[in-house]
Amino acid sequence: MRFILNWLLTSIAIAIAAYIVPGIEPFGPAEAWVCFAFTGLFLGLVNSLVKPILSVISLPVTILTLGIFQLVINSLMLELAGSLSVNLLGAGIAISGFGAAFIGGIVISIMCSVLGAVTKDA
Repeated sequence: MRFILNWLLTSIAIAIAAYIVPGIEPFGPAEAWVCFAFTGLFLGLVNSLVKPILSVISLPVTILTLGIFQLVINSLMLELAGSLSVNLLGAGIAISGFGAAFIGGIVISIMCSVLGAVTKDA
Protein backbone atom coordinates (compact mmCIF):
# COMPACT_ATOMS: atom_id res chain seq x y z
CA MET A 1 0.00 0.00 0.00
CA ARG A 2 2.86 2.34 0.84
CA PHE A 3 4.44 1.73 -2.59
CA ILE A 4 1.23 2.77 -4.37
CA LEU A 5 0.97 5.92 -2.24
CA ASN A 6 4.60 6.83 -2.98
CA TRP A 7 4.03 6.17 -6.68
CA LEU A 8 0.94 8.39 -6.67
CA LEU A 9 2.71 11.20 -4.80
CA THR A 10 5.73 11.03 -7.11
CA SER A 11 3.47 11.12 -10.17
CA ILE A 12 1.64 14.17 -8.79
CA ALA A 13 4.98 15.87 -8.07
CA ILE A 14 6.13 15.17 -11.65
CA ALA A 15 2.88 16.64 -12.99
CA ILE A 16 3.39 19.77 -10.89
CA ALA A 17 6.99 20.05 -12.09
CA ALA A 18 5.83 19.70 -15.70
CA TYR A 19 3.34 22.49 -15.11
CA ILE A 20 5.91 24.80 -13.46
CA VAL A 21 9.15 24.07 -15.36
CA PRO A 22 9.03 25.05 -19.05
CA GLY A 23 11.44 22.33 -20.28
CA ILE A 24 9.48 19.34 -18.94
CA GLU A 25 6.45 18.08 -20.81
CA PRO A 26 4.55 14.81 -21.29
CA PHE A 27 5.67 12.79 -24.28
CA GLY A 28 4.01 9.94 -26.13
CA PRO A 29 0.66 8.91 -27.57
CA ALA A 30 -0.93 8.40 -24.14
CA GLU A 31 -2.73 11.00 -22.06
CA ALA A 32 -0.64 13.24 -19.81
CA TRP A 33 -1.58 11.48 -16.57
CA VAL A 34 -0.40 8.15 -17.98
CA CYS A 35 2.92 9.74 -18.95
CA PHE A 36 3.33 11.10 -15.43
CA ALA A 37 2.37 7.73 -13.90
CA PHE A 38 4.91 5.83 -16.02
CA THR A 39 7.64 8.31 -15.17
CA GLY A 40 6.71 8.18 -11.48
CA LEU A 41 7.00 4.41 -11.54
CA PHE A 42 10.43 4.52 -13.14
CA LEU A 43 11.57 7.35 -10.86
CA GLY A 44 10.71 5.22 -7.84
CA LEU A 45 12.62 2.26 -9.28
CA VAL A 46 15.64 4.36 -10.27
CA ASN A 47 15.72 6.08 -6.86
CA SER A 48 15.70 2.75 -5.07
CA LEU A 49 18.17 0.90 -7.31
CA VAL A 50 20.57 3.34 -8.99
CA LYS A 51 20.62 6.41 -6.72
CA PRO A 52 22.22 4.68 -3.70
CA ILE A 53 25.10 3.46 -5.85
CA LEU A 54 25.68 6.91 -7.35
CA SER A 55 25.42 8.51 -3.92
CA VAL A 56 28.17 6.26 -2.54
CA ILE A 57 30.39 6.80 -5.58
CA SER A 58 29.97 10.58 -5.41
CA LEU A 59 30.33 10.84 -1.63
CA PRO A 60 33.63 12.80 -1.72
CA VAL A 61 32.16 15.39 -4.09
CA THR A 62 28.99 15.57 -2.00
CA ILE A 63 31.05 16.22 1.13
CA LEU A 64 33.11 18.90 -0.62
CA THR A 65 29.96 20.69 -1.83
CA LEU A 66 28.21 20.27 1.54
CA GLY A 67 25.49 18.09 0.01
CA ILE A 68 24.56 20.30 -2.91
CA PHE A 69 25.85 17.70 -5.37
CA GLN A 70 22.83 15.57 -4.42
CA LEU A 71 20.75 17.99 -6.51
CA VAL A 72 22.81 17.00 -9.53
CA ILE A 73 22.22 13.32 -8.75
CA ASN A 74 18.47 14.01 -8.43
CA SER A 75 18.56 15.68 -11.85
CA LEU A 76 20.32 12.70 -13.39
CA MET A 77 17.78 10.31 -11.83
CA LEU A 78 14.91 12.37 -13.28
CA GLU A 79 16.47 12.33 -16.73
CA LEU A 80 17.11 8.59 -16.48
CA ALA A 81 13.53 7.88 -15.36
CA GLY A 82 12.09 10.00 -18.18
CA SER A 83 14.32 8.29 -20.72
CA LEU A 84 13.50 4.80 -19.49
CA SER A 85 9.76 5.42 -19.45
CA VAL A 86 9.77 6.82 -22.99
CA ASN A 87 12.06 4.12 -24.41
CA LEU A 88 10.55 1.10 -22.65
CA LEU A 89 6.85 1.99 -22.40
CA GLY A 90 6.47 4.61 -25.12
CA ALA A 91 5.11 7.32 -22.84
CA GLY A 92 6.83 9.51 -20.26
CA ILE A 93 8.24 12.98 -19.94
CA ALA A 94 10.57 14.80 -22.29
CA ILE A 95 13.21 16.99 -20.67
CA SER A 96 14.77 19.66 -22.86
CA GLY A 97 18.10 19.88 -21.06
CA PHE A 98 20.03 19.61 -17.83
CA GLY A 99 18.79 22.97 -16.56
CA ALA A 100 15.17 21.87 -16.82
CA ALA A 101 16.05 18.57 -15.14
CA PHE A 102 17.89 20.42 -12.36
CA ILE A 103 14.98 22.74 -11.60
CA GLY A 104 12.51 19.89 -12.07
CA GLY A 105 14.46 17.76 -9.60
CA ILE A 106 14.29 20.55 -7.03
CA VAL A 107 10.55 21.02 -7.59
CA ILE A 108 9.88 17.28 -7.39
CA SER A 109 11.91 16.95 -4.18
CA ILE A 110 10.03 19.81 -2.55
CA MET A 111 6.63 18.58 -3.71
CA CYS A 112 7.30 15.00 -2.59
CA SER A 113 8.33 16.30 0.84
CA VAL A 114 5.21 18.46 1.13
CA LEU A 115 2.87 15.76 -0.14
CA GLY A 116 4.54 13.15 2.04
CA ALA A 117 4.15 15.34 5.12
CA VAL A 118 0.46 15.84 4.36
CA THR A 119 -0.21 12.11 3.96
CA LYS A 120 2.06 10.89 6.75
CA ASP A 121 0.56 8.32 9.10
CA ALA A 122 -0.06 9.60 12.62
